[in-house]
Amino acid sequence: MAKHDVIVIGGSSGSSEPLRAILRALPAETQAAVFVSTHIPPHDKSYLTAVLAAAALMPVSQAQDGETIETGRIYVAAPDRHLLLTAEGVRLGAGPRENMVRPSIDPLFRSAALTFGPRVVGVILSGMLNDGVSGLRAVQDCGGVTIVQDPADAVAGDMPRAVLVALRPDHLVKAADIGALLKRLAAADAGPPRPCPENLRLEVDIAAGCRLGSNRLRAVADSDPSTWSNCKGALSEARDPRSLLRRCQTSQAPNAETSLEVQEAQVETAMRVALRILEERVELVTRMAEDARRLGRRGVAELYEARVQEYGGYADVLRRAALLSLNEQVEVEKSG
Repeated sequence: MAKHDVIVIGGSSGSSEPLRAILRALPAETQAAVFVSTHIPPHDKSYLTAVLAAAALMPVSQAQDGETIETGRIYVAAPDRHLLLTAEGVRLGAGPRENMVRPSIDPLFRSAALTFGPRVVGVILSGMLNDGVSGLRAVQDCGGVTIVQDPADAVAGDMPRAVLVALRPDHLVKAADIGALLKRLAAADAGPPRPCPENLRLEVDIAAGCRLGSNRLRAVADSDPSTWSNCKGALSEARDPRSLLRRCQTSQAPNAETSLEVQEAQVETAMRVALRILEERVELVTRMAEDARRLGRRGVAELYEARVQEYGGYADVLRRAALLSLNEQVEVEKSG
């Protein structure tokens, strides 16, 4: 019987350290292929690959279009491309951004669920907004195992909390315990195959950048009279009672939650994006300071360390503002 030999991990702000801890806990002989997708800038050289390679016991590399999927390896999403899994191997999709980012977590998880079904283990780590909810639901619908980092244990608990609102994961654990859990699951038998939702193939094709015919779109969605500036064609609303998803033949509009934020809370969205950028900058400059110390460049190290304090202070201000805004929204929902 097949094992849980396909592990997909998604995270954003605050996920770097949990990722390193998870990969340190997976032995070199782990009989599973691990795929990692995080929110990285389009033109970034993806330092994440080097950072994870330094921590992992398994070989780590940036995913390449068309390469074969092999167990015992870790594949990291490339900048500005959706990481997709097919029966033939890895595919890098140039489809539209989802949840405002590319690579996005949801396309990776959906493609894994569609291709490998119950063999998949999906993991959602720390991050802002709600990327990963739809993808983790696909993993669950297709018989895979779902794991979510405890929001109380996360630097940014938005993504884990969004999952808990939408579905009941199989495991809710601290980041420090996820690696050992994955080690056990990789050695365990997967369940029997089950039918996947019929719209998954369409979703994966959208992320891959395939041209869609109107007949395919009408099969799973209805015409939507609303507008979205990024769509150069007609909008359609997917028929899924669990979430509101809008699709376009030429681009992808956001789900209901993201659409509301973009249309009615642009300042809040910009604040969250700025926080994500600052946190990534703190991580990068911290590593630069560590490298300078190791090379004996004390003056340069001190300069970088001062920058870490400066950027960290700005990030704290934005984080407090974001939490205040979130608390206000919760109070409004309670009063309503």
